[in-house]
Amino acid sequence: MAGKLTLKPVDLNFSLKDHIYEVLKDGITSMNIYAEGADLRLEERKMSEELGISRTPVREALARLEQEGFVEIQPRKGVFIKRKSLDEILEMIVVWAALESMAARMATINASDKEIGSLRKMVTEFGKDEAAAHLDEYSEANIQFHQRILEISGCKMLKDIADGLFLHMRAIRNRAMSEGDRVKRSVVDHMHIIEAIEDRDADLASELVREHTLRLHAHVRRGWTEFLGMTDKSLDLNSGA
Repeated sequence: MAGKLTLKPVDLNFSLKDHIYEVLKDGITSMNIYAEGADLRLEERKMSEELGISRTPVREALARLEQEGFVEIQPRKGVFIKRKSLDEILEMIVVWAALESMAARMATINASDKEIGSLRKMVTEFGKDEAAAHLDEYSEANIQFHQRILEISGCKMLKDIADGLFLHMRAIRNRAMSEGDRVKRSVVDHMHIIEAIEDRDADLASELVREHTLRLHAHVRRGWTEFLGMTDKSLDLNSGA
């Protein structure tokens, strides 16, 4: 996924105050902010030119995004998209594991056969070799797969809470997908998860989703210390993975 912000010109029929905020937030969310060499600096002048508007609403939107923790405004240096620390990333992955494992459990109870079938449709076009050969497409399909489990759980609050982690979890998964043999392992894991949900096996579906996400936790913990800095966390939640 691209590590560069891309914006579309604004339709001036919209209310600028809220719309510019949404445009910038969507642009940041679509980035892979943990990609090697990702351009995290945001230039007011350049963004206003791309959007076809004055700098004032851009500045107001950036101030709102700073309040919500998406960007950091550094005096005399500029505005930068804010990455999480390694410890914060590890905690987010743990929270996501808890949310999605419960969503998988509820999906076995609440989801229709058609909704469960949509999971299989999302992954059948990617075998292990195809996924590795089309990494960008599979990375996006991977994100959609995990979001879909939350959607078909039947619990809106689970999905809403997970959405708050989406910016970082999306970028974390995209970066990690290109490392080691995670693509092939992901394809296998997804098929096992689908089978458990199709069988309406709540315990197994929940366990498989949790283990799948905690393997991401172990991978990030082992391999990202140099990239994001050392962690003080001594607990490896999936040391055997």
